Amino acid sequence: MRILLITHYYAPEYGAPQRRWAALARRIVAAGHQLTVVTPVPHYPEGWPSAAAARAHRPGRVEHGSAGETILRTWYLPHRADIITRTADHLVAAFDAARRVASRFRRPGDRPDVIIATAPAIPSLLVGRLLAARWGVPLVAEMRDAWPDLVTHIGPAVAEAATGAVAHRRAGPLGALLAVGARLAKRRVHRAVSTWQQGADHVVTTTAQFARVLRERGIAEVDVVRNGTDLTRLAPAAPLGEHAELRVLYLGNMGRSQGLELVVATAARLAREGVALDVRMIGHGVAADDLAALAERLDAPVTIGSRIPHPRVGEQYDWADTVLVSLRDWKPFDWTIPSKLYELLATGRHVSAVVAGEAADVVRAAGAGDVVPPGDGEALAQLWRRLAADRSGLVTGGAGRDWVAEHADDDLLAAAYLELLERTVASSTPASPS
Repeated sequence: MRILLITHYYAPEYGAPQRRWAALARRIVAAGHQLTVVTPVPHYPEGWPSAAAARAHRPGRVEHGSAGETILRTWYLPHRADIITRTADHLVAAFDAARRVASRFRRPGDRPDVIIATAPAIPSLLVGRLLAARWGVPLVAEMRDAWPDLVTHIGPAVAEAATGAVAHRRAGPLGALLAVGARLAKRRVHRAVSTWQQGADHVVTTTAQFARVLRERGIAEVDVVRNGTDLTRLAPAAPLGEHAELRVLYLGNMGRSQGLELVVATAARLAREGVALDVRMIGHGVAADDLAALAERLDAPVTIGSRIPHPRVGEQYDWADTVLVSLRDWKPFDWTIPSKLYELLATGRHVSAVVAGEAADVVRAAGAGDVVPPGDGEALAQLWRRLAADRSGLVTGGAGRDWVAEHADDDLLAAAYLELLERTVASSTPASPS
């Protein structure tokens, strides 16, 4: 089977989508299939490539990936952390991907048997749909998050910041016009992405609840392939150490979606009560500087650190008593499971889960920790107060790792993905290619 993957994020970058497809690529190629990946020059998360990446990867270059896959690099647009310049980057990469792929696969005999287009970035879906229609091959639309619903459920303050409306709020009519434009743009994106999903031969989601939502919207062919982790590459965390303070670790993206200001405020509150607490937040994101400033202002026992190479995460898990996963109280997050959760479960550590919906269900089903409602600082304070007073509540017996082995191991997920691709190709009745 010849597979074409269109994705904005890929190795040697490191992040949730990159890790997902690095694991899948190894197993797809090992199973004897041909995989071609179309992706920009590596420039995540800074928004531009490092000097080494710029030398090693150039637009138009065809590379051989570590799994044996073929990688076709496209142009990118240097960008900041805001949604406008990032979207422009997505559009530039998508346009160049369409151009380069159409040229590379000019001859019908060389064309793929199936196209996978991943979102985010959302424009990848459009490229996948156009190429699939042109060639008469099936399209699999992979939705790694609850798109397009996250577009229209984003908080008002976030939407204003993303569009620049905050800066123009005092400009009267201009600020109002920008706000209206943002709402209209979000509705149009929602309609467009829903249309592209409906036009795909198959849709892949990472959660069962979002799959159910899409089926209720009339999309019949929906399968769930979770994010996961490789248990052979992540050892269980060391036994809990002896120390006076409760050690809390957050490792991952520090963006608007995580609602981590609640964690900082809760830590400060507990410190004022005399609870011995030490919170580490390690990662990157648009909220990192604000979180550091908030911790300093509240005199919270919180340390904000920059992202670290993945081989070093083990020492952080060894340090921690409990590991934190957090999302805001937005409805689409009921249908979302942060990909980092599977790694946290695999460590065997107690999980402090500030989540709802399917993510909360996973933590409970695994018996791997405690769940508190998003946005509920009182419930989080009660949890950490209890764990600080009685460390027996931190002992999970490695239940999370056992759950991952049964439900979210990379080998199982790759086998499920290949089965649905083979089924999609076999059942497709494409039109005559052009």
